[in-house]
Amino acid sequence: MKVPLLDLKAQYQTIKDEVLAATQELFETQRFILGPEVEKLEERIARYCHTAYAVGVSSGTDALLISLMAAGIGPGDEVITSPYTFFATVGAIARVGATPVFVDIEEDTYNIDPQAISDKITKQTKAMIPVHLYGQCCDMDSILELAHAHDIVIIEDAAQAIGAEYKGKRAGSMGDMGCFSFFPSKNLGAFGDGGMVTTSSDILYETLKILRVHGSHPKYYHKLVGGNFRLDALQAAIILVKLPYLDQWTSVRRANAERYHKLFSHQGLDGFVGLPVEKTGRHIYNQFVIAVESRRDELRKFLNKANIGTEVYYPVPMHLQPCFEYLNGKKGDFPKAEAAAEKTLALPIYAELTDEQQVYVVQKIKAFYS
Repeated sequence: MKVPLLDLKAQYQTIKDEVLAATQELFETQRFILGPEVEKLEERIARYCHTAYAVGVSSGTDALLISLMAAGIGPGDEVITSPYTFFATVGAIARVGATPVFVDIEEDTYNIDPQAISDKITKQTKAMIPVHLYGQCCDMDSILELAHAHDIVIIEDAAQAIGAEYKGKRAGSMGDMGCFSFFPSKNLGAFGDGGMVTTSSDILYETLKILRVHGSHPKYYHKLVGGNFRLDALQAAIILVKLPYLDQWTSVRRANAERYHKLFSHQGLDGFVGLPVEKTGRHIYNQFVIAVESRRDELRKFLNKANIGTEVYYPVPMHLQPCFEYLNGKKGDFPKAEAAAEKTLALPIYAELTDEQQVYVVQKIKAFYS
């Protein structure tokens, strides 16, 4: 049996006719830059995320970058975030000239620990980027309370969390801005790069729209220096086809997660493998990440030989990346993030995953530890 980490071909077969029709219509109009498809997607994403506005951009990375730019973050400013995240979160901070300030994570959710944030706030702290990792929202009440008390901008990194909820509130709706990725492997993926910024601020909305077209408003007149951050109409058309299926796909992912829990328990693997916890609300399981207490890399090789796809998200925390040596981070600074980097392993969780494939995955893990 083969169990890939993700099977986009299987998903495509279920929506192929709709995708081809949507793209054919776009080819006929030849409107490839912004236009009606992007506007329609922005309206629907804003509605889905419970925000007033959404601005389509070129990638999840550029969503973070343009959000920092819109908030006026730059040299001399500090931005608090997690050391256990994809590079784009911290890379965007560095690219605007601000200083990343790290806070360790919660051991069970892998999200930033809100109880450890206050000690890192200084007069230079201008923004925080909580990362809703793997599809589960951070503990936002504590984060927002600190932000309001210190006049700090909150930019939610919701690249892995579209549709996730915290106490009934959608990811991307709780901070000043929310950043989403439509990278193909995401729960709502395009056929290439794409992203979105959500906000309910009139001022930020207008600023974001100007920044994504080189700061031009009106055309050829520039009061701001922006960039080419536009979302392709082709990607918007594809995402418009997929969006109505998103909640259905999420429900299946959640059912798959529940099945994993039962299978691991039935196989008596509780002492060997730590399973994801749902702590803050609706978890959308962009990834199903287990904590392997010993021999993680050996287990991964064993599963690979059994044709089971896995991935390590993420093997090197941000404070130990060579490009951030200037921050003077060292091993031991953030022990929970470092431990997560050494023991986590993502298993297949996509909606098209079959019961038999899940049984096979867990049986092979049982065989490894037997």
